Amino acid sequence: MTKYQPYNERLGHSHDFEVEYRILNESEGGRKTLPYQGIRWDFWYEFNGQHENQLFMIWPEFLDSNGNVITKNNVPVPASGIARMWIVNDSLRKYHQDEIKVGLNGNGHEGGTVVAKYVVSKIVGLMTNPTKE
Repeated sequence: MTKYQPYNERLGHSHDFEVEYRILNESEGGRKTLPYQGIRWDFWYEFNGQHENQLFMIWPEFLDSNGNVITKNNVPVPASGIARMWIVNDSLRKYHQDEIKVGLNGNGHEGGTVVAKYVVSKIVGLMTNPTKE
């Protein structure tokens, strides 16, 4: 079985920011089961502007309790912890540079369903990672 390949190895740059996350369970309107590494949830955060109320392709990459990317396939990620966040659409990175700050609250979405709660805890490559015009 192959291991999960971290995004930094695939993309050649660091993650954009980190969040503290909590996955909502079924009784909270969230997931019936915990996801595996590689889930591609959309990211939502509250702001006013050009993209108000829009979901963004900003994907989580979950860390283990030692701060390492979880590379085991087919093993559920922890219900809460730290995740690296990756802005998938490089052309929107400049937009997010003005909006995403430490302490910002956000959600992970599967379609219209909120499945995770986030708090931005650290800015990493958001200001320096590649952008597309």
